Parts: sequence; C-alpha cells; structure tokens
Amino acid sequence: MNAQKLLFLPELASKHGADLDRLTLYVHILMAILFVGWGIYFVTALIKFRASANPVANPDGVQSHASSYIEVAVVVAEAILLLGFSVPLWAARVDNFPAEKDATRVRVVGQQFAWNIHYPGPDGVFGRTDIKLVDPQSNPLGLDKKDPAAADDFTTVNQLHLPVNKPVIVYLSSMDVIHSFGLQEMRVKQDAIPGVVTPVWFEPIVSSDEMKKRKGDDKWSYEISCAQLCGLGHYRMRGYVSIDTPEEYAAWTAEQEKTAKEAGSGDEWN
Repeated sequence: MNAQKLLFLPELASKHGADLDRLTLYVHILMAILFVGWGIYFVTALIKFRASANPVANPDGVQSHASSYIEVAVVVAEAILLLGFSVPLWAARVDNFPAEKDATRVRVVGQQFAWNIHYPGPDGVFGRTDIKLVDPQSNPLGLDKKDPAAADDFTTVNQLHLPVNKPVIVYLSSMDVIHSFGLQEMRVKQDAIPGVVTPVWFEPIVSSDEMKKRKGDDKWSYEISCAQLCGLGHYRMRGYVSIDTPEEYAAWTAEQEKTAKEAGSGDEWN
C-alpha cells in the first residue's frame, strides 16, 4: 500500500518518511470511518426522531448501550495509533540518533527572513561564533576566524547541500523569532526557537538529479520552507536544498572551503 500516492503527498525522499506516511494513512482511515459513521448516525437521528414521528417525548430515553461500545472502540483505535505507532516512531527518531562521525553535520540558523547554514569543515568541529562579529552581508553568523576550529568552516545563505544515502544531523536554532524548518519531501518539520539548539536528523535517499527526472523538470529543487508565521517577510523565507552524490558533495565542499580560506585571509573578520 503506497500511502504517499493514496494521500497525494509530496514525493518521498527520506528513509524514515514511509513510516510517517503509513501512520498518516492510518489516521485518515480512522477519521474517514468516524466521519461516515457519525454522518449515518446524524441522518438516522434526524429521520427517526423527527417531531412528526414522535409527537410526545419519551421519558425513558435510549436504553441501548451501542454508543458506549462504539466510544470504547474509538478509544482503543486511537490508543493503538498513539501507543502502537506514534510513540515508537517518535522514540526511534529522538533516541536513535546516528553517531556524529557517521553523519553529515550542519548548523541551520533561522533569521528574518533567511536560513543561515554553517558547515564545520574537514575537522568536523564548528568554530566559535560571536554576536559582535555579525555582518549581514559577509558574516551573518558572526563566525570568529581567529578561532583555530573556524579556519576551515564556511557558511551559506538559503543554500543547503547534503550527500545522498548518508544520515544528516541538523542543529537548528534561531537568531530572532520562532521559525519552523520544513523539508516536505524529507518529511521533516521542526521549530527553530531562539536560545535553543534542537538537533534533528534524517537520511536523504533520492538525489536532486533523480528527483528532477521523476518530475520531468530540470529546474526543480528541494526547498526549505518556514512553516511558522515569522513576520511580514515570512512569504519569502525560502531556501534551496541540493542532494548530491558523494562525489558532487565532496567537490562542492572543497570549493566552499577554498573560498572561505581565501576570504578569511584578509582582515575584514579580525
């Protein structure tokens, strides 16, 4: 059963997304049953208990316990969905984080109205940031190039590159107000809260080139959407994601590291 197709959901591009889609389908099935059932009950009640058929009120009321049985059945179904599917699925996401050494790690910082992305470079260590060094144009995250760990770091704005078929850990935060980091095809959505760093992980399984072929659109791209109203410019807070092959990702990061080192050799950040 392909839940993504049945529910007309966006294309699926993450390893864990199929489980979420199935759970969403089960919830919709339960809601459909309740909708039809209560609809039938409502119409039946209108006809059976209409004033012309019941000129005198019945003081005894309903004697059947069928409604109680139905309510118990609904509670049991909801408990199964919650305890049997939702809680284990959530536990797997928060308890089974991949080892940092085996994952691609990035910091994503929301800001009115952009996504700032920080890569740790080959050493795998995020360099120090300082609010005093923030420059909206050249250094939006205030990366301190005097810190040895920051020497190979680089940042991008609204452009996230990730390798396919490798776990990704995103350390999510915000500079100003609450934003919400949304990747529809990856089935990822997480609030970015000021003063709080929230890790979220997923594994992309469909490269950008493959998805373009599926859609028949060479200009298509994965997008980062802000799913939380964050101000007047909320509508334009959109980033782009490129899911690369390992070779493409290595080439891109090498180019970014080279550019960052050349920029850091000057005095503008010192």
